Amino acid sequence: MAKGKVIISCAVTGAIHTPSMSPHLPVTADEIAEAAIGAAEAGAAIIHLHARNPQDGRPDQNPDLYEPFLKVIKQRSDAVLNITTGGHPSMALEERLRPATRFAPEVASLNMGSMGFGLFPMLDRYKDWKHEWEPATLEASRDLVFKNTYKDIEGLLALLTPLGTRFEFECYDTSHLYNLAHFLDRGLVKAPLFVQTCFGILGGIGSHPDDVSHMKRTADRLFGDQYEWSVLGAGARQMSIVAMAAAMGGNVRVGLEDSLWAGPGRLAETNAEQVATARSIVESMGLSVATPDEARQILDLKGGDRTNV
Repeated sequence: MAKGKVIISCAVTGAIHTPSMSPHLPVTADEIAEAAIGAAEAGAAIIHLHARNPQDGRPDQNPDLYEPFLKVIKQRSDAVLNITTGGHPSMALEERLRPATRFAPEVASLNMGSMGFGLFPMLDRYKDWKHEWEPATLEASRDLVFKNTYKDIEGLLALLTPLGTRFEFECYDTSHLYNLAHFLDRGLVKAPLFVQTCFGILGGIGSHPDDVSHMKRTADRLFGDQYEWSVLGAGARQMSIVAMAAAMGGNVRVGLEDSLWAGPGRLAETNAEQVATARSIVESMGLSVATPDEARQILDLKGGDRTNV
């Protein structure tokens, strides 16, 4: 972290939660754009973006669905735009890469290993579904491997690195950190690495404070001063992990992709609400929130004027 500056990222809709789980989940291009702009105004320097089919809310990697909200966000905000290459764990890599390939964003997410991605426990918490695909997709995760092989990662790096895109390296377990170290040793990625350690997804590491400390210690040992550490906590542990990481010198990610909640039993009505809470936690520790341009400098990004948005 650069001299007390904390980068707040916001993942505004994602592919994990479904429209039935919260009426506040952005689905249409207008909703995603407004959610992103609100998050940026609340203090998010980086906006992590997925698209959804506006008819039924299904995660969708059609670049034509991205373009309307990307243009609006770019016009009304200076935030760094971070486009997913994860899409949904059930998608083939070629489908997942389509938006980042077209728009050459400043940042794209990059999942650093294959894993089980167990979403099926959500079936026990929700009973009323708007769309047939929702429970079926969650149930299918019992037999799902989120495929991110070494060949996949090599191909993604070869495709996007020449575009000047840098990466949010999503690491869901210790092995993912070692995978990233492998690519760093081979010279296929370069510092400063933006390492997003992800906690609380079934199939990855848990969300206990010991898990957070373990990932930080491992990353420190592997990467030293060559990386910027960030955290996201899935579900109810989101803000406690934010607080822990900020106290340990980390950056943080919030948003409705990662958690639908604003407190015990209370749904967050906007992404901006979560960003404001994270900002309050950070500033209460005597730290300050990085602006988009400060985030660009910290992460050595190419600038929004060199994208295809």
